[in-house]
Amino acid sequence: MAELVPPQLLEHVAERFRVLGDSTRLAILRTLLERGELNVGEIVARLDTTQANVSKHLGVLLRAGIVSRRPLGTTAYYSIADPSLGQLCDIVCDRLREQKAEEARIFANA
Repeated sequence: MAELVPPQLLEHVAERFRVLGDSTRLAILRTLLERGELNVGEIVARLDTTQANVSKHLGVLLRAGIVSRRPLGTTAYYSIADPSLGQLCDIVCDRLREQKAEEARIFANA
């Protein structure tokens, strides 16, 4: 069984989940995981949102230490800074797939 999180860290864990609990931020992270380092314009081109919205969410992710920023001239490039992010996404997505497959089996047999 996994080691329990000490009570003094629970608020930090909750904050990490709050940061990850936004679909736009998850879309940005998925894009960075798939494509690697990108600038804001490149992220905007891949998502159905505005430059201002992407910049706002990148700021949240940057402050949380989930992405990193590399300035180059007048452009900034963003990449995944937290190597555990891919594993976390795999765990959550795999479990959701299992649950949905089980629900489909239940409905198919109903």
